[in-house]
Amino acid sequence: MMRTRPLKVALLGCGVVGSEVARIMTTHADDLAARIGAPVELAGVAVRRPSKVREGIDPALITTDATALVKRGDIDVAIEVIGGIEPARTLITTAFEHGASVVSANKALLAEDGAALHAVAEQHGRDLYYEAAVAGAIPLVRPLRESLAGDKVNRVLGIVNGTTNFILDRMDTSGAGYSEALDEATALGYAEADPTADVEGFDAAAKAAILAGIAFHTRVRIGDVHREGITEVTAADIASARRMGCTVKLLAICERAADGQSVTARVHPAMIPLSHPLASVREAYNAVFVEAEAAGQLMFYGPGAGGSPTASAVLGDLVAVCRNKLNESTGPGESAYTRLPVSPMGEVVTRYHISLDVADKPGVLAQVATVFAEQGVSIDTVRQQGRNVISGDAVASVEGGGRREGGEASLVVVTHRAPDAALSATVEALRKLDTVRGVASIMRVEGE
Repeated sequence: MMRTRPLKVALLGCGVVGSEVARIMTTHADDLAARIGAPVELAGVAVRRPSKVREGIDPALITTDATALVKRGDIDVAIEVIGGIEPARTLITTAFEHGASVVSANKALLAEDGAALHAVAEQHGRDLYYEAAVAGAIPLVRPLRESLAGDKVNRVLGIVNGTTNFILDRMDTSGAGYSEALDEATALGYAEADPTADVEGFDAAAKAAILAGIAFHTRVRIGDVHREGITEVTAADIASARRMGCTVKLLAICERAADGQSVTARVHPAMIPLSHPLASVREAYNAVFVEAEAAGQLMFYGPGAGGSPTASAVLGDLVAVCRNKLNESTGPGESAYTRLPVSPMGEVVTRYHISLDVADKPGVLAQVATVFAEQGVSIDTVRQQGRNVISGDAVASVEGGGRREGGEASLVVVTHRAPDAALSATVEALRKLDTVRGVASIMRVEGE
């Protein structure tokens, strides 16, 4: 039996995502009602610029007073697609206090203050759903929170920002430099006029915090996530990765420690083997690789941004929240029972790819190898520009290098796995050698 009284929805924000949410609610109204068990009605749309023409939305629904809208008392669900910290945080808590559950796409707010929002939702018996906050249309939050609730997730490794993936993909496939690839991404609408949040890794770090918190049942905030962007990635890095049978991706990596007593969360560019499933993720697509104890390896792939994909995730949450409302129940809230500490980046065990500009004279390789040995970092291979790859134990006996103008050589060193702190100390020690003219690039190697 379908309930005749509609469930009322307040839409907070009507930009690219919000306008698509409103369109789907209107054009798919009958289907949504059938799936939910009651019709849903757009009761109000809060915007900043009321004079802007919004096709398909009744002008009578438009308001600039978002606070009054969520305080009405008859709102069943508030959909927050404003973004940012304020006024979104205050509007969400106000909605809870006045009887509404909330669907949000606000990754920045959830990564910063998700625990507090969950606490307010629980206090008032409301739902807080946010599938759209991570990886657009890809169902990821719900599988981690519900489908894998009986399993133990040990690692989440993913490409969660379409803009940076597009840029790195263009650099790899066309040989373009970073600036050229960014210009193309901007022209095609993949990059914002100010791309800082994407290219410096802030967007991916927020998503990593959310994913780590859900996967490991602990509280992880964006400040806990080690973050590096892609602005320093060069065409030479891409070419070097290709020679290793790798490609470069901006990865969000969330891991449970081997002893299970801590977790790590990080975002940075890394080389991954072409054989890894994430290596084939092209253009502006997202993909997340989940490793669980019982389920094994799972791959989630699809469009990670854009109005329609993100709206799809929002509407999926809307259906779930409305069903809960009809059943007078709530879905799963925050599950942070483990209270695991987040370890610093220095304790992460990884591999490094280091490119050095060195003096072209005898003894250089021996000095470089000695620095690695002193820091307890084992060398896997050394590559000299234009020469063959040399195995680790043999490097101390090899002299010279690929010649450049001015009596310089280029050395590329790939390490075995070691703590990140030891690798960082090695790089600093290398910079102090008189024979090292410069550290051209440093990149981690992942996914093996």
